[in-house]
Order: sequence, then C-alpha cells, then structure tokens
Amino acid sequence: MRNIVVLDAPSNLGLRPPAPGTVPGCYKLAGALREQRIVQRLGASEGGVVVPPRYDRGTWQEGDGVFNAAAIARYTRTLADRVEHHVRAGDFPLVLGGDCSIQLGASLALRRIGRYGLVSVDGSADFRHEGNGGGVGAAAGEELAIATGRGQEDLAGLEGLRPYLRDEDVRVLGIRDYDEDRTELAGLKIPVATVGEIREQGAAGLAGGIVRSLESPVLDGFWVHLDADVLDPSVMPAVDSPDDGGLLPGELGPLLRTLVGSPRCVGLNVTVYDPDLDPDGTAGALLTDLVVAAFAEV
Repeated sequence: MRNIVVLDAPSNLGLRPPAPGTVPGCYKLAGALREQRIVQRLGASEGGVVVPPRYDRGTWQEGDGVFNAAAIARYTRTLADRVEHHVRAGDFPLVLGGDCSIQLGASLALRRIGRYGLVSVDGSADFRHEGNGGGVGAAAGEELAIATGRGQEDLAGLEGLRPYLRDEDVRVLGIRDYDEDRTELAGLKIPVATVGEIREQGAAGLAGGIVRSLESPVLDGFWVHLDADVLDPSVMPAVDSPDDGGLLPGELGPLLRTLVGSPRCVGLNVTVYDPDLDPDGTAGALLTDLVVAAFAEV
C-alpha cells in the first residue's frame, strides 16, 4: 500500500472572476472534499496546506499576458517544493485544488527530479497559447501549453527547466468530441482520446493502453491531472465552464482507477470543482466518491 498524502493547494489565481467584484470559488474545493471525509476514507496522511497569494488582477487588461502571473510563479515554486518532497520520499501526493494552474506545481516538481509524463483528464485541453491565436490571460485554460513550453518565460521557464513536460510524454483524455484543439494536438503527436472515443473503446481498456504507453523506460513515472469539468454537467454542474457531452461517473470511475492503480503513477491533482455552485453538496460528494473509489484497489 502506498502512503497517500493529501495536500491542499487552494489557488484560484488562474481563473477569471465569475462576476465583477468576486473571485472564483474553486479555492474551497479542498475544504469541501475534506468535509466529505476524504482523508479518513482513504486512510491518508495529512500533508497540510500550501497557502496561495491573494487574488488580485490589479490593473491587468486584455493583451497584458497571463494575469496573476507573478503570484502564480511564486505559488508554482512553493507547491513544487512540497510535491517534490513527497515524491522523493515515495509518498503518493493527492493534491486538492484549486484551479488547473496548480498542475504547473506538479510538473515543475517532477521536472526537477527526472522525466515524467502527464495524463490530463479534462473536459478541455487547456492548450491556449499565443501561437494558436487563442489569446492568453487565464492560466487555468493554458496550463498544458505552459507546461510544454508554450508560454511567457516567467511561467514556462521557471528555474531554467523549460519545458517541464515533453509533448510526447503527455496524454489528453476526456475532451469533448468537438474540441478545436484536437487538430493542433494531433499535429504535435500528443495522443488524445475524446469522450466519444473513450466510450467506443471502453474506459478501463483505453486507460490500460495509456498506462502501457507511459511505462517506457525513458520515463520515471507519470502524474494524473483531473479537472472536474471532464464530467457531464448533468452530474457535475459546479464548474466554471460546464459543457455538455462529458463523461458519466460510470465512465470516469474505471478510467481513473486504472490510471492511479499503476505503480508508475506518482500523484494526482483534483481541480475546478466550485462549492459555491453546489449548494446542496451533491456534486462534491460525487467527486469525493470517485476519487476514493479510484484508490480502492491500489
């Protein structure tokens, strides 16, 4: 049995305000999952909290690059220190976000240690960058591009380690069938499986193939990034960008279980669920159940 260490990373620095004068509520994700007793149910160790800087976009305007960039860079390094410590110790960090920009902390940590892969289980590729005309601003929609070296230097080039991930070491699972990033990712030879393809091939079987593809001796292991918006809004409406056509719990469950069940998987982060959009806690309970079940056979 691996020692699962639950570490809170309640940063919302990478998301746009849901309304003027407000901040994204995903910083409450960790607290909500803890209320569902995730630590006790997993028999996990306590990893504490990495406290983020204050959310403050200041005078930022469109065209200024990524907002909160300096704060995200500081937070990425601090979170990477904690993740690196646990991975080197042989622990399995379960990092509770936060928005998707927390993935940069894990990617930087693993880049310091060696060469690792990433399986991004996400409703969108988060691959917006200046080179594809998407414009930049919110790091939570750009973190995969940043981690693979497509981003401004103060985020993509920390510690001179750009890129944190190589294109060929990335797998993207669960984007919608109509996602416009599919063409670019295919051109870069980044393997992608859409919701429709996961259904056609079967979640567990497809995930098994992904694991085997990452068991190459050139890799030291891989990390799993889980964005709650990979789920369909009918079961997970509490995200900033709910898009129809997502996975159902019976599909995400075996996918996630197969990925984290691999001895080559070194950690998992969970992002974007917003308790402010889930007044009765139903979506948070579901997300907790899925994460706990993923480790049932680990």
